[in-house]
Order: sequence, then C-alpha cells, then structure tokens
Amino acid sequence: MDGWITAGDGTLTASPLPEPEPAGDELVVEVVACGVCRTDLHVIDGELAPHRSPVVPGHQVVGRVVGVGPRVQRVRQGDLVGIAWLRATCGSCRWCRSGRENLCPAATFTGWDADGGYAEYATVSEAFAYPLPADADPVAIAPLLCAGIIGHRALRRANLPPGGLLGVYGFGSSAHLTARLAMASGATVAAMTRGAANRELARDLGAAFVGDERADPPEPLDAAIVFAPAGDLVPLALRATTRGGTVVVAGIHLSDVPAMTYAEHLFLERDLRSVTANTRADGDEFLRVARTLGLRATATPYAFDRAPEAVDDLRSGRASGSLVLVRDA
Repeated sequence: MDGWITAGDGTLTASPLPEPEPAGDELVVEVVACGVCRTDLHVIDGELAPHRSPVVPGHQVVGRVVGVGPRVQRVRQGDLVGIAWLRATCGSCRWCRSGRENLCPAATFTGWDADGGYAEYATVSEAFAYPLPADADPVAIAPLLCAGIIGHRALRRANLPPGGLLGVYGFGSSAHLTARLAMASGATVAAMTRGAANRELARDLGAAFVGDERADPPEPLDAAIVFAPAGDLVPLALRATTRGGTVVVAGIHLSDVPAMTYAEHLFLERDLRSVTANTRADGDEFLRVARTLGLRATATPYAFDRAPEAVDDLRSGRASGSLVLVRDA
C-alpha cells in the first residue's frame, strides 16, 4: 500500500508500506478520508517527541472495514467506521477504572504510537472504533473524530453558564465546531484569531464579536477556550474572563506560558484547566449530539497526493475550518 510518513523533521515523505494484517481484536480499514489535525502538525514538526519514527500521521479516519481479526464480534466487513486519537488503554489502572481513560499512563495514540490514516489502510481495535452510519459523508465526519470530540470535552470543562459568552482563541478545525456546538445550546461566541480566512469563517458562523488573537472582547467572558498553541494567549484569556470564569487550554502542545500575576489573572476564583485527549464515552456522546444537531465541519478536501500541501496550508494559516485528505479526490 502507499502512504505518507514523517520522522518529525517537518516533512512528509511518500512511501510504500506493507499491507496490515489484523491482530485478534483488530479491524483493517480502507481509508476513505482523513482529517488533517494540528496534532498531526505537531508530530510532523517534532513539537511532540516521537513515539515511533517514522510514523504515518493521521487520527481522524473514516473508512470501510476490509478485514477483521478472529476475536472481532460486532463489526463486519463493509461497515463504515471512524478511527480517532485514543488507540488503546490498559483498562486496569485507577484512571481507566474510574472512567478517566484519557489519563491512562499506558495509553497509546493513532498516528503517534502506531501508523494512522495518511495511508491506504489503517488498523484499529474493535473496542476503539466508532461505528458510523452507512450514508455518512466522510469529508464532513472526519474532523468530528478529533476536532469535534476534543472541542466537546473542552466545552464541558469550561463550565459555560446557560446563555453565557464564550471566548474562543484561535478559530481552526476544533474551534469552529465548538463554536457551532456552543451557539446551538444558546451561547454567544466571541472569536479572537489570526488570519483573515478564520475571522471570515467566524463571522459567517454567527460569532457576535470577531477580532485578531489579541483583541479585547467587548465584555467580560463567562468562559474561554484557547485552541491556538500559543502560551502567551493564556494570560490574555484569563484577564478577559469574568469573576468565577474558567479558561480551558484545549491543545496537546502549547508554547511556554509567560509569567502571570495572581491578582490580575487568577484571583476572584478564575479557573485555569487543560484537556488531555478524550475518553471513548466522550466520542460516543459527541457523535450522538452531532447527529442530532446535524453538526458538520466546514471542510476543504485535498486529494491524498496533496498531503504535504494540506499540512503546509494548516501550518501557515492559509486555510480555514477543517482540512481533509480524500482518497481518489
């Protein structure tokens, strides 16, 4: 099979790869679409320390099952499934046993510990695959498998009050889905982001305020989510958040946070929280909500052989919304 690999040196290299064989509980999935996530960019650019090198990136995978291991019970060949970031957990540590498998010290991840979806085929344990409707649009669904799920978890951790004002710092794939989710629940959204295309998308989606990444929102935020991997935005978000508000950092990688003062940034019971991966329950819940709301990503498809171009467009901020690699596009 063919695929794209990286050694964490900032480049993607086209490479022939062996066709995978399913382990006892695994599915072999023929990739139809794979979202291009900022986490992929962190792996490609070496901002996340390599867990496997070289590795095939990609963890927002939609595809058809073409092979099953002997212990697979529920999934059948031909089923449409999704593969997400969380690949496996130990199932026995205190975090797994308490419903917090995203914090499992032995967790492994698609496109970081094992080859992901920038390839013709990918594998996944049946227990970590997401069944998808047979008529699902792969391009619209793929970004939901990480950008959407992580945004959903971040929004829950933000403790946004009903009808509250949510500040969003950065307006890429995850942020635009989270903004839609928040507005569907009756919230108002203020978007602070670099890039004219991102600001235009925020306006098109109905954000009440749109400014650059350092803009001051017109009134104090009830909660804020920092999606951009820029640590210097954290003090800005805290300062813009009202008494008792919460700021959530949603990314897996963040540049250093500058010094803050207690009185200006954290006093008055402001909370600063992070998001670490997601649980499968998060994914199941979000995909149900997304189906109910008809939530779709604003996505730009790229042919599979244009993967380096898609990654570079994400890196430079030229593209807005979600970017998705599509086989035979």
